[in-house]
Amino acid sequence: MKEKIKVLVVGSGGREHAICKSFLKSQYIEKVYCAPGNPGMKADGIEITAISELDFEGLKEFVKEKAISWTFVGPEDALVAGIVNSFKKENLKIFGPNAAAAQLEGSKDTALQFMRTYQVPTAAFAAYNSAANALKGLQQFDSPVVIKVDGLAAGKGVTIAQNIEQAQAKINELFNDGQKKIVLEEFLEGPEYSLFVVVNDKDYRILPVAQDHKRAYDADKGPNTGGMGAYSPVPQLAETDYQRMLTEVVEPSINGLREARLDYCGILYIGLILTAKGPKVIEYNVRLGDPETQVILPRLRSDFAELIDACINNKKLPEISVSPTACLGVVIAANGYPQKPIKNQQLPDFSDYAKITVDYANVKGELPNLRGNGGRILTVLSEDRTIAEAQAGVYRYLEKKVFDNCFYRKDIGKKATGTTY
Repeated sequence: MKEKIKVLVVGSGGREHAICKSFLKSQYIEKVYCAPGNPGMKADGIEITAISELDFEGLKEFVKEKAISWTFVGPEDALVAGIVNSFKKENLKIFGPNAAAAQLEGSKDTALQFMRTYQVPTAAFAAYNSAANALKGLQQFDSPVVIKVDGLAAGKGVTIAQNIEQAQAKINELFNDGQKKIVLEEFLEGPEYSLFVVVNDKDYRILPVAQDHKRAYDADKGPNTGGMGAYSPVPQLAETDYQRMLTEVVEPSINGLREARLDYCGILYIGLILTAKGPKVIEYNVRLGDPETQVILPRLRSDFAELIDACINNKKLPEISVSPTACLGVVIAANGYPQKPIKNQQLPDFSDYAKITVDYANVKGELPNLRGNGGRILTVLSEDRTIAEAQAGVYRYLEKKVFDNCFYRKDIGKKATGTTY
């Protein structure tokens, strides 16, 4: 990269806000557009344009009109729907896997079959196309058992049934609701970690490890969500265990992409659980995680845009340099999330403290009078010397704020620090 370029980020969440901010730091980036983006992004000099992430024709027209060099896709829906195929047909440069490769996230069964084929350690599993077959197959599994919707479910398609009666009820409910396929999995126990790999046909680089918090409420209670907070690094992860993850999980996964000839240029997210028998994969995603992105990208000393540019142009990837600092983020969600989130709540002003940053997601209106628009509204972040200091920074700040019809977890980072606020 020599000349300055313009880039487009597709998506509208906190993840995309963090990606845009990371690109804006680059010496090679002249302008960052986000489609459709959200009004909270404007404070950071990001130009938003009201084109839906699934309006591929509209996005391509915009790219041509603005002479955009390449496009970075944030959300999984667009990838599974084939945005990369659509752009490549017109020789437009884009970062993300094509529709076939995106089935590693688009179908749980496809991902698990891939793991089985390429000897990536995972749970025992079976997929079923009818309630009758699933109820019969349930007999092979001990309780608790994990029940997964096969397709995309925004992080909310997983149920852990504690006994056979719960499992039977959930299986019947899913097929009655029109599900075509579900997966039953052995329940795995242990701490969970998020690994993100930037990969093209020639090379790959691993971003800093993070830990997400999927359950809605403190102490990992309540329903699964898209993620309620994260932190990076993960100090309680031993180096020996991390190295096992690389050799037993990352390497066979990348080798599998090559052997399957999946033409993969994008992010491979590997959701891992460290069991007593070693690391096992819970899921693949084909894009960056939310809220992990918000805590990983601020820690990069190297140029993220340069890395993505090299990946898109199928060059050898530059090395990643990571700051020794820690970053922790807490998601502010609408009351009622994830089932029936309340909308239109007034949000406090976040521009009053230099050590806190905010990545906006489901917001509407205009700064400084933004209002919540349902779901996960924003992520509040602190970067400091340690996880404990970053955790204290976020929660002491949040304690001073008055929230209307919102909630947040008080224990993000507790697994590293032992502290709840």
